Amino acid sequence: MANTVLIGSQWGDEGKGKVIDVLTADADWVVRYQGGNNAGHTVEVGDQKYVLHLAPSGILRPDAKCIIGNGLVVDPIGLTEELQDLEKRGISIAGRLFISDRAHLVIQYHKELDGAKEAKLETGKKIGTTKRGIGPAYSDKADRSGLRMGDVLEDDFETMLRERVAAKNAMLSVLGAPSLDADELVATYRPAFEYLKPFICDTVPMLNAAMRDSSQNVLFEGAQGVMLDIDFGTYPFVTSSSTGAGGVASGAGVPPHAIDDVIGIVKAYTTRVGEGPFPTELFDDDGKALGKVGNEFGATTGRPRRCGWFDGVVARYAAMIGGIDRWALMKLDVLDGFETIKICTAYECDGELLDMVPASISKLSRCKPVYEDFKGWNCPTTGCTSMDELPEQAKKYIRRLEEVTGVPVAILSVGPKRSSTIVLD
Repeated sequence: MANTVLIGSQWGDEGKGKVIDVLTADADWVVRYQGGNNAGHTVEVGDQKYVLHLAPSGILRPDAKCIIGNGLVVDPIGLTEELQDLEKRGISIAGRLFISDRAHLVIQYHKELDGAKEAKLETGKKIGTTKRGIGPAYSDKADRSGLRMGDVLEDDFETMLRERVAAKNAMLSVLGAPSLDADELVATYRPAFEYLKPFICDTVPMLNAAMRDSSQNVLFEGAQGVMLDIDFGTYPFVTSSSTGAGGVASGAGVPPHAIDDVIGIVKAYTTRVGEGPFPTELFDDDGKALGKVGNEFGATTGRPRRCGWFDGVVARYAAMIGGIDRWALMKLDVLDGFETIKICTAYECDGELLDMVPASISKLSRCKPVYEDFKGWNCPTTGCTSMDELPEQAKKYIRRLEEVTGVPVAILSVGPKRSSTIVLD
């Protein structure tokens, strides 16, 4: 495995949690490098189901060490609850989890600002934020006014926190939102900070040492997807961090040239949560069937995901930006019951044929998918354990996706459990 990056290649929710869990069988270190608890990775182990928001998925492997990198924004109460729940379920945390002292904090005032700003936006201009405070926390980071995990270890941390509450109350007042009580907020957060203190450290030296050690395998775990990247996604309907492979260097403190392999996660169809253009979105019975069979509800918010056919333009774009070497193709089994399946190979916009995602949201919203119709296989794939066992039409579908995107499929998922995974390469 060496030093491998796993990234989402659509609008998130591609099933990264499961693939990460499969790959962590060979990983010595698993690293989250961006995002916050606005992302959720669902992992099923036996009859147990885990939904992880901030803890790297490697935490479910007893021998893997896990790092929450500097590129994250961390909700201390959310992380504490998540870790304590894992401990109650028999997962060992001590000595295995390390939180970067450079990672920024998400505090309640960020969530209040997040919700208040979204409420002020007109219909059609709303971002579809999870209201978890992620954007405002990243804004503070860029504004150089944020608080970091390392600040929690300082003697005057609570004074710093009270000062931030006073400043944010002024902003909340402008937005017509209620003020926060500083003493109450500090008291509410104090137990979480005390719990997390033993995990806070400088993660950069230990991670770089691991990457230089040829006996160690390091897996970098992305959250969200390339189409939600702050620079390359469908801006402004994006998250507030660099979700692609390029975010690893700045989000974990490692040299770009040390990355050996990039695996992109794609569903056999396409989904997204939140607002913004979605060229292959379906509003018919096929769209409803994809959502129902695929159980398409956000792991973090529970919101129903918008569903559509496979968008080859998006996948091709993600592969180019992320330097994706191979695909992990997820949820092929969801297509088992369709008579006809469509693949979007290009967009048509104002009489022009496009093979890449335009930066202009206005232009993207006018794009119409150019489809190829593909005959379905109409039989279950869930029990298949090798490529040879797949129906012939399913094999043809996979080969066509490889041709359209220019990237080979190396991992194939035909169900939610670890065992429902076919490793081709």
